[in-house]
Amino acid sequence: MAEKSGGGVREMAPPAGNSIHRSGSRPQLDLSKAAIQGNFEERDPTILLPNQSDDISHLALDIGGSLIKLIYFSRHEDRSVKDRKKKFLEEKIGVSNGIRRSYPILGGRLHFVKFETAKINECLDFISSKQLHRGGMDAHDWNSDAPDNENAVIKATGGGAHKFADLFKERLGVSIEKEDEMNCLVAGANFLLKAIRHEAFTHMEGQKEFVQIDQNDLFPYLLVNIGSGVSMIKVDGDGKFQRVSGTNVGGGTYWGLGKLLTKCKSFDELLELSQRGDNRTIDMLVGDIYGGMDYSKIGLSASTIASSFGKAISENKNLEDYRPEDISLSLLRMISYNIGQISYLNALRFGLKRIFFGGFFIRGHAYTMDTISFAVHFWSKGDAQAMFLRHEGFLGALGAFMSYEKHGLDDLMVHHLVERFPMGAPYTGGKIHGPPLGDLNEKISWMAKFVQKGTEITGPVPMASPRTTGLGGFEVPSSKGATLRSDASNLNVGVLHLVPTLEVFPLLADPKIYEPNTIDLAEQGELQYWFTVLSEHLPDLVDKAVASEGGTDDAKRRGDAFARAFSAHLARLMEEPAAYGKLGLANLLELREECLREFQFIDAYRSIKQRENEASLAVLPDLLMELDGMNEETRLLTLIEGVLAANIFDWGSRACVELYHKGTIIEIYRMSRNKMQRPWRVDDFDVFKERMLGSRDEKPHPHKRALLFVDNSGADVVLGMLPLARELLRRGTEVVLVANSLPALNDVTAMELPDIVAEAAKHCDILRRAAEAGGLLVDAMINSQDVNKENSSSVPLMVVENGCGSPCIDLRQVSSELAAAAKDADLVILEGMGRALHTNFNAQFKCDALKLAMVKNQRLAEKLIKGYIYDCVCRYEPAGS
Repeated sequence: MAEKSGGGVREMAPPAGNSIHRSGSRPQLDLSKAAIQGNFEERDPTILLPNQSDDISHLALDIGGSLIKLIYFSRHEDRSVKDRKKKFLEEKIGVSNGIRRSYPILGGRLHFVKFETAKINECLDFISSKQLHRGGMDAHDWNSDAPDNENAVIKATGGGAHKFADLFKERLGVSIEKEDEMNCLVAGANFLLKAIRHEAFTHMEGQKEFVQIDQNDLFPYLLVNIGSGVSMIKVDGDGKFQRVSGTNVGGGTYWGLGKLLTKCKSFDELLELSQRGDNRTIDMLVGDIYGGMDYSKIGLSASTIASSFGKAISENKNLEDYRPEDISLSLLRMISYNIGQISYLNALRFGLKRIFFGGFFIRGHAYTMDTISFAVHFWSKGDAQAMFLRHEGFLGALGAFMSYEKHGLDDLMVHHLVERFPMGAPYTGGKIHGPPLGDLNEKISWMAKFVQKGTEITGPVPMASPRTTGLGGFEVPSSKGATLRSDASNLNVGVLHLVPTLEVFPLLADPKIYEPNTIDLAEQGELQYWFTVLSEHLPDLVDKAVASEGGTDDAKRRGDAFARAFSAHLARLMEEPAAYGKLGLANLLELREECLREFQFIDAYRSIKQRENEASLAVLPDLLMELDGMNEETRLLTLIEGVLAANIFDWGSRACVELYHKGTIIEIYRMSRNKMQRPWRVDDFDVFKERMLGSRDEKPHPHKRALLFVDNSGADVVLGMLPLARELLRRGTEVVLVANSLPALNDVTAMELPDIVAEAAKHCDILRRAAEAGGLLVDAMINSQDVNKENSSSVPLMVVENGCGSPCIDLRQVSSELAAAAKDADLVILEGMGRALHTNFNAQFKCDALKLAMVKNQRLAEKLIKGYIYDCVCRYEPAGS
C-alpha cells in the first residue's frame, strides 16, 4: 500500500518536496512463518513474526522549542491458546474469525506522550526504560539474544531534531533522521482525519461540536498551522499539498508583544491571563463610536471590535494603568481575528469550505478557538467553518512515524481504531500533567501519593482528593463552577488501539448516518444524572471486583485505586464533557469497563455469573417441557414474555440489585413472568407474530439465519434467549448467538456460552443436534467428522463474539466473525437495555429486526418510551420499514 501510495504521488507530480519521504533505513515487516501468539478467543490477538528483526519502527518524535511530542507503538499482551471450536466455526461461516489472517499491521497500540523540552533527559529515560529505541520491550521477547543495532535510526521532526541529535546518540546509541516539518504535519493531519471518527470539532461560544468527516470527501482542505508565524497549506491528497499563503503575525507575535507588555514569563501564563481579561477596557468597539448603538446598516453589532487597542489613543493612561489580563485578551483577539480573516480569504480564493487550524498557538485554548471561529463565521457569513483537531499537538510526531518505510498505518480504516483513555493520558495544550505512567504499580503508587498529600490528581483527570476513606471511597463529581481551571477546556489524547479484525456490521441500513447512542449527554442535566448513577453504583462494583480476586490485600489496593481513577474520569468529564471526544452513554459505560481492566480486574462478576447459570440451568428442563405443551401461538408469546421477564437480571441496574436482596434468581424470574401484561409500553408483538406464524391461509417461509445478541448471564440467557433460539431452530432457522468478547458486568461472554449451551443440550435434543451441527460440542466428539447424518442435516446453533467488552455495542466496530455471520442473516434480535435501548434503539437494518428489553431505569423509561421502570419494549421493524 505504501508503494502504491508513493507511486501515485510520483504520477501526480506534486511540487518538489511535497511528497512525504519513506525512509529505507529500516527493513520492511517480515511476515514469513507469521502465526498467532496468545488466546485465539480474544478480539485483538498478537501476530508473532519469528523472522522479524528487532529493528522496526516503534518510535517517532516532534522536538519543539518547549515540548517534545512522542509517539510509540506497543503490541498486545501474550495470552493462552484455546481454539478448537473456532476452527469448526471457521468452516461453518467461512471466516478465520479474524485470527489467522496475515495483516500488514500488527495488532497493538499507538501511545501519545509529552515532555518538556527543557527536561529532555526525562524523555530519554522513558525511551530507555521501555527499550523503544530497540523496538520496544516486546520486540526483545521475540529474540532476546539479538544484538543491538549500531545503525538504529529514530525519525524526528521539529527544530530539536538537529539540536539534540548528539545527545540521542550519546544516551541511546541511535541516530536521529530529520523529517521535513510540513511533510509530517500534512501526513499526520490526513491520517487523523481519515482514520479517527470524531477527530475534528468546531468551537463556538465555548461549545465543542464534533464533526464526522467523510474520508471520501476530505480533499481539498486548508490547513492553517499557527506557530511563531502562520503557514496556510492547501491539501489536495496524500502527499499532495502546497503552501499557498501565510502571515508573519502569529504565535510569536502574541508571545513577544505579550512578554513586553505584561512581563509574563511563559506563553501559558500569558494565555491564563487572558482567561480573566476584559478587552472592552482597551479595545475600541463599534458601540464606542456610535454611542452604544449597532451599525446595523453594514451588519456590525455594538460589541464588534472596531480597533484593537484603540481606546489607548484617547485615554490619558500609561501602560501600568491597564490590567495585564485585559492587555493579554485584547492582543489574543487581535491576532486571532486577523488569522481567521486571512485564512477565510485564502479558502475563498481556492473554493475551500473546510479550514482546519492547528499549531503551537492553539494549544486547546478555548478563547483562541472561539475567536478564530468567530472571525471565519463573520467574514464567510456562515458559509465556512473553522475546525480544530483533537490530536492537534501530535501531527508532526505522527507524520514522522508514518515516514518509516513500513509503518503499518496505510491500510487502517476508521473502524480499525479504538481510542481508550488510561490514567496518564496527556492533555492537548502546553502543560504537562504528571509523568507518563507505566506499569500498574506505578499508577497505583502515583495516585496514592497524591491522595496522601491531599493535592490534585492531574493525569489524565484533575480531581480533588476524596474526603471519604476506605475501599472504593469517592465523591459524586461536582458541576462546573468557579474552580474551573484555565486549561479545563483542553482535550485529552488517549491510546489508539489498532484492531485490524474489526469491521462495520454489514446489515446496517446506512452506516454513514448510524449513531449508536440513544441518550444525548450534551445536556448538562442529563450528564449530571448519569454521572451520579455511575458514582452511586461504584462501591458495589468495587466490592464485586475485589471479591472476584479472592479479597486479597492486593485486590483491595487495586480496587481502591480503580474507584479513585474512575471517579477522576467522571470528574474530568463533568468539567469538560468533550475531553475524551464525542460523549454518549455507551462511551461512559465502556470507560468504566476499560478502567476495571486497567487495574487488572478481568471479570468482576465471575462467581455470580457461574452461580446464576447453574441455578437457571437446573430449572431449564421444566421450562422447556412447559413450552412444548403449548400451541404454536401461545408458545411464541410465552417465549417473548420469557425473554422480557428474564431481562430483569442486570447487575448494572440499581433497581435490579435491590431485587436480588428480596429473593432467589428463580423466585424473581417467576415473579417477573407473572407480572407480564400486555400491551407493553412498546408492543409490536402482533406484527412479529404474523411474520413468524402467518395467517390461516398462508404460512411464511422461516428466516434463513437469525443473529441473537444476548445480554446477561443466568436466567436472561438460559431461561430467556436459549428457549427463543430453540424455537427458531425448530422452525429451520440457523441461529447465531452473539456475545461479548470480553466480560462486562454480568453479561455473558462468547467464551462462556458454549459451556452453557452444552449443559442445556443434555436435556434437549433440538439444542443438542443444533449445537453439534454448529460445532459447539466438538470437545465431546472424537473429531468434527463424527457428526452423524441426522445432525449434519440439522440447522446449526453457533456462537460468535461481537468484538467488544461493554454493556453496549457500537455496530460500526464488530468482530470479523460477526460480520461474516451477518452476511447470510435475515433477522437480528437485540436484547437488553445496553444493546437495544442505550444503543441501537433507533438503528435501522437491511433485514428484519426485533428489539427486546425491560427498562430498569426510571429516567430512561421517561426519556425513551415515556413510561415507567419495569416497562417492556418489544419493537419489531421489518426489512425496509
